[in-house]
Amino acid sequence: MNSPKPRLIGLDIGDRRIGIAISDPLGYTAAGLETIERTNRDNDVRRIADLAQRHGAIEIVVGLPYNMDGSTGDQAEKVKSFCKRLARATGLPIIYEDERLTTISAIRTLTLQGVKTGKNRDLVDKQAAAIILQKYLDRKTPPPSA
Repeated sequence: MNSPKPRLIGLDIGDRRIGIAISDPLGYTAAGLETIERTNRDNDVRRIADLAQRHGAIEIVVGLPYNMDGSTGDQAEKVKSFCKRLARATGLPIIYEDERLTTISAIRTLTLQGVKTGKNRDLVDKQAAAIILQKYLDRKTPPPSA
């Protein structure tokens, strides 16, 4: 079942889990959707492609792990390699968003909400995906006028 309005999917891709977020139909806010435990690259791509199709996604925003000095390293190359497969499987554009410090922000947000993050890594990854997507939405969508 497709959504009536297009949505954007946000991803926080790690070695063990992928946090997934979705935009609201108007493209103003992002919310954590789910976290998937990674199994193998083909299965992971298929699961995300199915999710994107089910929600009527038109773009996928992916957190790219830059080093603090702005350079990219091995982890960024892994993310890009995964996203090439994802783009082929979905036919959707992949937009990279700087994900520096998003995990720390996610932990702080959840801690302020009273959530213990130590054993809830799936919540942290889902929240990080929402932060990545929200950063992109904030830049892309001008705030509504008063």
